Amino acid sequence: MTVGKPLANYAAARRAGDWVFLSGVIAVDPGRAVVTRFEQLPEPARAELRGLGYDTGQMSVDVHEAPIVAQSWYVLDRIRTIAAEHGAGMDSVVRLVQYLRDLRQYPAYNRVRGLFFAQPVVSTVVEVSRMLPSDEVLVEVEATLYLGA
Repeated sequence: MTVGKPLANYAAARRAGDWVFLSGVIAVDPGRAVVTRFEQLPEPARAELRGLGYDTGQMSVDVHEAPIVAQSWYVLDRIRTIAAEHGAGMDSVVRLVQYLRDLRQYPAYNRVRGLFFAQPVVSTVVEVSRMLPSDEVLVEVEATLYLGA
């Protein structure tokens, strides 16, 4: 998956000693489209999500679940990619701050998050009224990585 550049004048990540701080990550693809459908994800991701009971192929179900589930997977995968760029894996993530437009969508996000973390991570979840660049963005995640021993 190609990772796009930040949407404004800020760094996607910054290293400070053994720490890496990631800016809030949202599900906007390199073409600047907000991810809202399972079809926007790579097939391996879709297979993982089917294992959780998502991406059913039923329009009446997927139209409601796809935006938050697809965005959750995309955001966490982007965090994994940025961690790898710093020589780390998801086991180096020590803290997440998760912003959701609707806390009722947290259970779906949390199930997807389980695909990325073998052990629980320090976590804060906050409901917000809006996010940039559009109201289609449902989740944003900040991450802190520790690269030391």
